[in-house]
Amino acid sequence: MIDPSPVASSRTDAPTSFRTEAPTSSRGDRPIRVALLGSTGSIGESTLAVLARHPGRFQVRALTANRSVEALARQAAAFGVERVVVADEEAFRQMASPPQGWKGGRDAVLEVAEDPEVDVVLNAVVGFAGLEPTLRALRAGKRVALANKESLVAGGPLVLDALRSGGGHLVPVDSEHSAILQCMEGSREGSVQRLILTASGGPFRGRTAADLREVGPGAALQHPTWSMGAKITIDSATLANKALEVIEAHVLYGLGYDRLEAVVHPQSIIHSFVEFVDGSVLAQLGFPTMELPILYALTWPERLDDAPLRTFDPLQASPLTFEAVDEEAFPLFRVGVDAGARGGAAPTAFNAANEEAVAAFLREELSFPGMADAVAAAVDAVGGQDLRTLDDVREADGEARRVARSWITREGPRAPGALLHP
Repeated sequence: MIDPSPVASSRTDAPTSFRTEAPTSSRGDRPIRVALLGSTGSIGESTLAVLARHPGRFQVRALTANRSVEALARQAAAFGVERVVVADEEAFRQMASPPQGWKGGRDAVLEVAEDPEVDVVLNAVVGFAGLEPTLRALRAGKRVALANKESLVAGGPLVLDALRSGGGHLVPVDSEHSAILQCMEGSREGSVQRLILTASGGPFRGRTAADLREVGPGAALQHPTWSMGAKITIDSATLANKALEVIEAHVLYGLGYDRLEAVVHPQSIIHSFVEFVDGSVLAQLGFPTMELPILYALTWPERLDDAPLRTFDPLQASPLTFEAVDEEAFPLFRVGVDAGARGGAAPTAFNAANEEAVAAFLREELSFPGMADAVAAAVDAVGGQDLRTLDDVREADGEARRVARSWITREGPRAPGALLHP
């Protein structure tokens, strides 16, 4: 359908993620048909808020969620959606009388991702479960507006292969990668020198490693600038989220890890910097809202008038400050970046073990510093494997989870630091 070409890269084998020219379209004046995977999470809710403001431009074709049946029903009624999927089969079976058009199970989610009546698949599924829908949608030639960072971290090479073979588009929803894409529009291949991603620093910015030994889930969930789901909020608190985004940037834009950096920017106004080979630096700014990168991913490379979004005021935003990432207090950042640079199964192991560690921390079965220890153990154990197929990725993911769970069970919350804090 579409022949992708790279925007910028320093490598001959660079990913073909984006195009600098507008994609051709055969839809005429009809609305863009959207399938929203993970509609009841924070990104899903923000997406529906954007779509509701532009009813003539978009049509919600399908909604999926893991098990939030009541929320799905409200969304389906509000947008007139008949095709609805509850991914958790047990939750679907417990429904007394599912409405016509509703289905349950993972296979039904994959059917939505491949639906020929869908133009854009916005993947806001949380975790590793989002990888296969991404692959299916790209192989079907869809535009994938990607809010599932695990797709690129756990299965980056598979995603790029699916992108090339299917001829679709992959457009990031993450605010940092949306910022990079916007800054790189129109640039020539080889013109980008460095990418600098910004991090808010989370709720524990300025704390020392010793301070963080006693913090619990309640404090970690109090993010200072962003309203997000529990998993990504914890990832922001540990800075694992920024490591995941550095790995994503490597996959999306083809730059080596020596040309990818992160800085703490507490105001969350500048979302990323792009430095070009001539020394010029571009940045994308805006008040913290996911609705802007969501809208851009849905309409890229066009821009759609969206007056309700908050007008930027540089005086109100001032001052803008920057700090180095404290890798001693937040060691998961370095564990993740090193896993990305190692390649092979290491990024998959990092992602899988981090999911297990976050879940254990939220259950108060693991300390805050213990999360980094559990993840490091899994990366060390599994990271050396090669990944060639989706089954390889699944196997590495499963093994990393087993190692992490074993470490969590053995060490527990009372023995943090066994690996990283001797």
